[in-house]
Amino acid sequence: MTTTIQSGRRPGYIFSLVMLGALFFVFGLVSWVNSILVPYFKIACELQSEVQSYLANFAFYIAYLVLTIPASVLLNRIGFKRGVEIGLWILALGAFLFTPAALTRTYNLFLVALFTMGAGLAILQTAANPFVTIIGPIESAARRISIMGICNKFAGIIAPLIFAGVVIKAGDRAIMDQVSAGMLSGMEKEAALDELIRGVIPPYLVLGALLVVFGIVFYRSSIPDINPSKENKADESKGGERNSVFAYPYLVLGAIALFAHLGSQVISINTIIGYAQGMGIDMLDAKVFPSCTLGCILAGYLIGVVLIPKYLSQLRALQICTVLGLVLSFCVILLSSQVHLFGFDTDISIWFLVLLGIPNSLIYAGIWPLAIRNLGKFTNIGSSILVMGLCGNAILPLIYAAVADNTGSLQMGYRVLVPCFIYMIFYAFCGYKIEYWTKRKN
Repeated sequence: MTTTIQSGRRPGYIFSLVMLGALFFVFGLVSWVNSILVPYFKIACELQSEVQSYLANFAFYIAYLVLTIPASVLLNRIGFKRGVEIGLWILALGAFLFTPAALTRTYNLFLVALFTMGAGLAILQTAANPFVTIIGPIESAARRISIMGICNKFAGIIAPLIFAGVVIKAGDRAIMDQVSAGMLSGMEKEAALDELIRGVIPPYLVLGALLVVFGIVFYRSSIPDINPSKENKADESKGGERNSVFAYPYLVLGAIALFAHLGSQVISINTIIGYAQGMGIDMLDAKVFPSCTLGCILAGYLIGVVLIPKYLSQLRALQICTVLGLVLSFCVILLSSQVHLFGFDTDISIWFLVLLGIPNSLIYAGIWPLAIRNLGKFTNIGSSILVMGLCGNAILPLIYAAVADNTGSLQMGYRVLVPCFIYMIFYAFCGYKIEYWTKRKN
């Protein structure tokens, strides 16, 4: 079986990729809508600070830190296919919880719903990522991850646009403008906000139902189950068998690199609407900026599919992208001038934030194969540790918000990007080479 998987000729290989692509589309649809949920909740739930509004992001992604290891244990017991079905059902439960949260306009209940959805995604990511890695040759793993990324980011491009089109009705723009301007008060304000927040109920009920059905379809499909610990043999020629997953420095350092990458990526996407609003653009017009950033990420994925590994190794692509990301981060922080582009009058720094999507596109695909290689029986737990890096999406935006609140400048909040990219550069050039924590004796 290992031979047929690695050669990419196992029966149903293309069908398996299609089903996994559908999964990654779901990941993107429910994850990247947070870019518009954050400012939407800030108005509808009357949140007072940037930190408070980004708790929605925190609740969603902190589930990866809390539940990824239990998810790995669950997958080992019930199998990966059954795990995907259960993960989709938990995701559906979170979507259904939006109804009582909206009916009561209770922000804490929305946070519970988002955490539940994050829990479902923790199971799904733990199951899907190793499959994508081992289904073909390790040299082209970045290409397959890029294909999955295209599905994910395409969903991310349309998610805020769908949300704005389906949830926010024609009259809601006026309500949001009136609330923001302090023109409503008392019972009139409460009634307007109740009407505004209940717009999330129909689409999330439909989403929940579709997720339940997709879980059944996925489990009953012909996609084969996998056992990553058997498929990914450890290289025991150097130093023999290791007794702990933490004895692999390149894995631990890679998990930190993914934490930095994923957190910085979600900052560039989920904060950009608020940044545009700070430049005088209202939320419904600013909704296009996350889609622009995700469009740049999608373009980067397409470049990766074409160039890797035929013209450019996935390692070299990783190195180029991390350095470019640092350069663009400095541009976001240091450059400031008014420009008129694509119909918007903005500060030029927001367009550097959009362009950050290009280097961000291939960093995940470069880090994952380097960090997951040759783990043998620790592959499952190693994959779980890497997926836990998604908690960077929860923690780093809060740090961004805290810096922005303390400095009084949304632009200065992006200083958090600099140390993230510096560490990613370290891993891309040096960290991945570290096989042991201490120097081995010959």
